[in-house]
Amino acid sequence: MSKEDVEFIGKQVKDMYGTYIGKVIGTITDIDGSVQTVGVDCGSEGLKQVPFEQLVVQGQFVIFIPRWRLDAQRLLREKGLTLRRIRALIDIVSENDDMKEDAELIHEKYKMKLLTLDETEKQIKEKLGHRLADLDSQLKSIRMLRFDAKLQNKSSEISDAKYESVKTHTVEIIEHIEHEKAEIVNIQRRINDLSVDTVERTESPKQDVHSAAVSYLGKAETSPSPQPKTPISTEMVVGNTNSQTSTPKPVAIGADGEEEPQDSDWLKRISSS
Repeated sequence: MSKEDVEFIGKQVKDMYGTYIGKVIGTITDIDGSVQTVGVDCGSEGLKQVPFEQLVVQGQFVIFIPRWRLDAQRLLREKGLTLRRIRALIDIVSENDDMKEDAELIHEKYKMKLLTLDETEKQIKEKLGHRLADLDSQLKSIRMLRFDAKLQNKSSEISDAKYESVKTHTVEIIEHIEHEKAEIVNIQRRINDLSVDTVERTESPKQDVHSAAVSYLGKAETSPSPQPKTPISTEMVVGNTNSQTSTPKPVAIGADGEEEPQDSDWLKRISSS
């Protein structure tokens, strides 16, 4: 276990949207000393064992990264890379027809990879949909509580100060929920854009050489051509997937291919609050 891993023991845990979750009280490690799970005291909800890759130290706090976010980032990264490999394969056989047989040999590998990613994408989309429905339900409950507090205040059951306290806290929770909803919608758009890009890239394959490289993609259901858009880069850091001795660093990539600092800056603001 590294020094950095030990330092987060005893720290408060927040989710990415600023809501307190609990406090880190210990870890469970493998025989080689690498951290497997982190024990978080969640009060009345008891002790929760959180996978190490879902936590990242940010200042005085440990930030919890939702599983859906890591899974979606991994899908975008892997599918984006697979599509780039296939486009490179097409370019190679276009430049040298003698490479056709070699291209056909590895075509099956990418075909199976895309089939696997298609199934993974379906599962992630379902998870994102369920999470949005859950967040909408939470919003309704919170707004009902706030409105009831207003009624209590108007009927002189609670003071203005108590109503303002309820209002302040509910507004903060609503902001957290809206932030998560916005991120989920953005992830959904990026996944859909990547799927559209798959169709666009394979609508006009060049006869048999290209079709040999993209026969699987050529079977994709075609859809009306969308308006020209800026390609979405999918180079995203998924987290600590290969080694559990380093802290995951979630990074979003913008349309220009550069890292977007929003997550980091926003997490710093959470840490300072």
